[in-house]
Amino acid sequence: MIYDKLLEEADSENLYVIENANFQSQASGLINNDVIGINKNVRSYAKRNCILAEEIGHYKTTVGNIIDQSSAANRKQELKARMWAYNRLIGLRGIISCYQAGCNNVYEMAEYLDIAEQFLTDALERYKSKYGEHVQVDNYVIYFVPTLAVFQIL
Repeated sequence: MIYDKLLEEADSENLYVIENANFQSQASGLINNDVIGINKNVRSYAKRNCILAEEIGHYKTTVGNIIDQSSAANRKQELKARMWAYNRLIGLRGIISCYQAGCNNVYEMAEYLDIAEQFLTDALERYKSKYGEHVQVDNYVIYFVPTLAVFQIL
């Protein structure tokens, strides 16, 4: 289970995870020093996987308090943490694994990867922004434009 592996990863980084935190804000997850809180209202394990990965990403990539997203520097750090989470839970090889498993759409891919559909959609947009129309990984080509497609090079 992905969530258990993420909890182990957090533990190996000496992070303490509060799984049913009672936030005063609408945030789904927060990190403060070495404590990660996941909002008690998040019930889906797929969403919890995404939140925990992103908060670990903040621990690994973020410096200081970046709650104020009106700052360009803070937005850049937020994106860096999200990209870390995208790569940890999906990555280009994850897209290829979905293709190999016979996934036909984003819903099936999200189910296969055990992540939230919106998280996957956002990740695919970031990958498209980073890699352009397509990218080659080993003997596969992943197309992001006009729609997501994976082809094996024979």
